[in-house]
Amino acid sequence: MGFARACSVALVGVEGVVVEVQADLEPGVAAFTLVGLPDKSLVESRDRVRAAVVNSGAEWPQKKLTVGLSPASVPKGGSGFDLAVACAVLGAAERVAPEAIADLMLIGELGLDGRVRPVRGVLPAVLAAAEAGYRRVVVPERTAGEASLVPGVSVLGVRSLRQLIAVLTDEPVPEEPPDAAAGRPDPMPPGLMVAGAGVGTGPATGAGAGPGHRPDLADVAGQAAARTALEVAAAGGHHLLLHGPPGAGKTMLAERLPAVLPPLTRQESLEVTAVHSVAGILPPGQPLVDTAPYCAPHHSATMQSLVGGGNGLPRPGAVSLAHRGILFLDEAPEFSARALDALRQPLESGHVVVARSAGVVRLPARFLMVLAANPCPCGRHRLHGAGCECPPSVIRRYQARLSGPLLDRVDLRVDVRPVDRADLLGRGGRGESTETVAARVRGARERSAARLDGTPWSVNSEVPGHELRTRWPLGPGALAAAERDLERGLLTARGVDRVLRVAWTVADLAGHDRPTARDVALALELRTGIARGATALAGEAS
Repeated sequence: MGFARACSVALVGVEGVVVEVQADLEPGVAAFTLVGLPDKSLVESRDRVRAAVVNSGAEWPQKKLTVGLSPASVPKGGSGFDLAVACAVLGAAERVAPEAIADLMLIGELGLDGRVRPVRGVLPAVLAAAEAGYRRVVVPERTAGEASLVPGVSVLGVRSLRQLIAVLTDEPVPEEPPDAAAGRPDPMPPGLMVAGAGVGTGPATGAGAGPGHRPDLADVAGQAAARTALEVAAAGGHHLLLHGPPGAGKTMLAERLPAVLPPLTRQESLEVTAVHSVAGILPPGQPLVDTAPYCAPHHSATMQSLVGGGNGLPRPGAVSLAHRGILFLDEAPEFSARALDALRQPLESGHVVVARSAGVVRLPARFLMVLAANPCPCGRHRLHGAGCECPPSVIRRYQARLSGPLLDRVDLRVDVRPVDRADLLGRGGRGESTETVAARVRGARERSAARLDGTPWSVNSEVPGHELRTRWPLGPGALAAAERDLERGLLTARGVDRVLRVAWTVADLAGHDRPTARDVALALELRTGIARGATALAGEAS
């Protein structure tokens, strides 16, 4: 009788659970039994592992073989257990020493020829292994850079099972030619890109720019109010609604927002990389995502594709793929009401909890949402001489598709007016570049970070209103205009808190120690769309 154990990781959302793979050989009719709550793709590993072992030059044991995955109560799926199963079988057959693999964490899919192929979720899997005390990890060679992001872990990247057997038995490691299919295991879904990486369909292509051209805010003609709102949104992480007719520049503004955001911190980069790794969309050659992601799903997207779902354990949706970045919903009223209202919970909490029969998954979802909406189905409502023929009832129903509870969570609402001839022809001068605005945003983020140091919050949009009112009170009379709007019913209590958060962001952009009445007026103007006399841009000094 032979027995050996190896270890791998089962992913539940973006969190890993260490799984012990046990192999037991007994005399009897040759058979291969896999137990421990595997899904169909994992059950099929029996044939993959057998072919890979034989084609790697090792002998397959002709005995009764039982492979158990423990803990048996955790659902397990995917092909990432192949390498651990193969090594456990070889250990039980004494082709490799069982003690040599007992403390190894093995992650990878096996091809029938014995090649080790990349799988999704290597980073969160290695993070889980490190937390469990494992210090040696074997992964596919193409994902070794991703696994090396975890400190304190020794990573071995292998191209084939033959190479791994040689390493474990202290034999000369054979040379393996690189895999011809050097791409990622799955194609990147449309509408998602990592800003600046030039991968997928995103801002660089959506704006009609040529290769090598990066969208710049200076390309946007006019739209001073919308540009101010964009800067405030980037500085404080505030959600934004751009409302206006087609062709006014709503999409152009949203596509240029990722470049205005500051680079991700190390912890944020690991969070984003873990989500993208599970989704299988990490750009080739870039194991660490260090810029804000940009996700722009089509308006036909289902609720499951937005918040997460799928067969078995839920997979990350658009809100998680946009974690620490931008979720842009173009033609927002065209999305289904169920899909839009499903965003209300992650907008408040920064995460989404998806329950399915196979289990409950908690996925990160702290994103900056940008909505773009036309005023009516034809888009010409309230345009002078445009000839809108939409009946008033149709216009009301169209605008009501964005529900009040959802809009109450949007801090900034801006009417984007049609561009006039002077702005379009550049007679009024070009607007500020992305680099100039991004520098101001970085300065505002630094000021807010210094103020919030030692708290669980990093940007103004995350701070509870109670904390803002008690820990950092405003000067006498600064909130008078917001209080009047609350009494008139123009603002809810949540709306007042959000105005206060925006006012702090405006003050950070202007370099004020605390918001003034003028900062609050600009915050109210950006929230309600009603002119308050706050004509200065957020970035101007006092």
